[in-house]
Amino acid sequence: MPGSPRNSDPGADVGPTLRTERLILRPWREADLEPFAALNADPRVAASLGGPEDRDFSDALAERIMAGFAKRGFDRWAIEVPGVAPFVGFVGLSAPSFEAHFTPCIEIGWRLAFDHWRKGYVTEGARAALDYGFNEAGLEEIVSFTAESNTRSRAVMERLGMHRDHKDDFGHERLGSQHPLYRHVLYRLRRAEWRNR
Repeated sequence: MPGSPRNSDPGADVGPTLRTERLILRPWREADLEPFAALNADPRVAASLGGPEDRDFSDALAERIMAGFAKRGFDRWAIEVPGVAPFVGFVGLSAPSFEAHFTPCIEIGWRLAFDHWRKGYVTEGARAALDYGFNEAGLEEIVSFTAESNTRSRAVMERLGMHRDHKDDFGHERLGSQHPLYRHVLYRLRRAEWRNR
């Protein structure tokens, strides 16, 4: 990360580690930055995010994630798949920095390297993140949003038990009204719904 020694792990002691059947959701390490940059530069991954980004953008995003852990005690965990890959992407909870009718809020989001799609890692990791958010962090509601056309992520949201109200749909002003990804859908999940699922 900018300003940090290249041989250090600036996230090693920040935030909890979560374990699922196949995954370790852990704080970030310096070694994650290179594969994270490759993920963010991949047009297949970035197609629903507004397009590929460069290394500076990727490192700055990782730094913001680490700042989120330091501030709230949680954010977007690095995903490790033991025996498969030390870093395949992220999943976790963050506070959107833009204003909309549903903010302030906590959002669950994810980003996965293309080679690890279609293996159920996102759903598995997201369930652990939701469980942490509701049962450890004490959140009352968690939302998720994506471009209307991003059917893959919307399917994950629905598998998690999240629900959409068309009245919540919005235009993402940071993209601009002429951008093909401008129209976004919002999904919600409340703690009581999670516990009663």
